[in-house]
Amino acid sequence: MAEIENAIIMAAGLGTRMRPLTYKTPKPLIRVAGKPMVESVIEGLHQNGIYDISIVVGYLAEQFNYLGEKYPGVKLINNPYYNQYNNISSLYVARNELKNTVILDGDQLVMNLKLLKREFAHSGYAGAKIGQFTDEWIMHPDQNGKILRCDRSGNDHGWRLYSLSKWQAEDSLRLKDYLEAEFEHAHHYDIYWDDIAMFDYFDEFSLYVMPITANDIIEIDSVDQLKQVDQQLTKRG
Repeated sequence: MAEIENAIIMAAGLGTRMRPLTYKTPKPLIRVAGKPMVESVIEGLHQNGIYDISIVVGYLAEQFNYLGEKYPGVKLINNPYYNQYNNISSLYVARNELKNTVILDGDQLVMNLKLLKREFAHSGYAGAKIGQFTDEWIMHPDQNGKILRCDRSGNDHGWRLYSLSKWQAEDSLRLKDYLEAEFEHAHHYDIYWDDIAMFDYFDEFSLYVMPITANDIIEIDSVDQLKQVDQQLTKRG
């Protein structure tokens, strides 16, 4: 059993699907139920005893500066490539922070904070079982939860991959090495960082599904969805 030492929060993107809101505000700083989404993530990590938190910023990066003062232990890592390359660039610039690490997005809501508990048995991704077609990445594990393969173009059965993952130190070291190989040497700038473990070097990792329900993590991808989730959580209080 390993124990999470730190967190890396991805928050560098342009948030194009949330325009016009993101013309002046980076998506992770958009408020839901009165609080910026990234602050909800930080506070959820704090509630689980995780205070060493790196936030990868890029688009409108200066707007995140206050977080280091408000939340001791938070540091910002600038991604100068955010407007040129895919999100492999964000984990690449934060690669030296990889150890026993949880990686998650700053523009999602973790509704079940037990998902952020520090103790974990395997490296892997949060996943919710599906019963109808979705074009998200779909994982197919064995009976013990070990991921056997992943469908990039969706499926109507399996486990939908969510962007919350935990990495044991030895897997983090592999991930760091492959990030450098892909970014520095192969110049594969257009891939997701998750491509490394789930596809390009899949056999080098032993990854497991962390079972969740579809309501445990909310990924907000449109202005209409934002309004709906904001209303629901505001009423809940």
